[in-house]
Amino acid sequence: MEDASSFRRLIGRLIYLTNTRPNITYVVQHLSQFVVALTSAHQQVVVQILKYIKGSPGVGIFLSAVSKIHLKGISDFDWASCIDTKRTITGYAMYIGDSLISWKSKKQATVSRSSSEVEYRALACTICELQ
Repeated sequence: MEDASSFRRLIGRLIYLTNTRPNITYVVQHLSQFVVALTSAHQQVVVQILKYIKGSPGVGIFLSAVSKIHLKGISDFDWASCIDTKRTITGYAMYIGDSLISWKSKKQATVSRSSSEVEYRALACTICELQ
C-alpha cells in the first residue's frame, strides 16, 4: 500500500470499538499486528469487518438495569488454532447477572501438548479473573 496512515487510523478506531463489540476483538487485534506491512488481503478483511458492523447495529454489550446479581464466568479454548505459531487461543467472559463486565481472548504463551493441558490453563486464567 502506498498510504498506510488511513489504514492505521481505521485500525485504531476499530480497537476503540472493541470496548463495546467484543465479538470483533480477536480479528482486530490480529490485523493490528500488520499495520507496518500491509497487503491487499488485510484491506479486504477490514472491509468485511466494516460490512459486518454495518449489518449488525444491535449487536454489542448490553448492560441490564434489572437483573439478579450473581457472578458467572465462561471459559473456552481453541487448541493449536493459530496457524502461524500453533499456539492455543483461550478466552473467558465474566457476567454480573446478564451484563458482561469482563472478557479476554489471548494466545497462550507456550505451545501445549494436549487439550487437557490447554483446558487447565484456560480454567486457571478464568478462576484468577473471577477472584
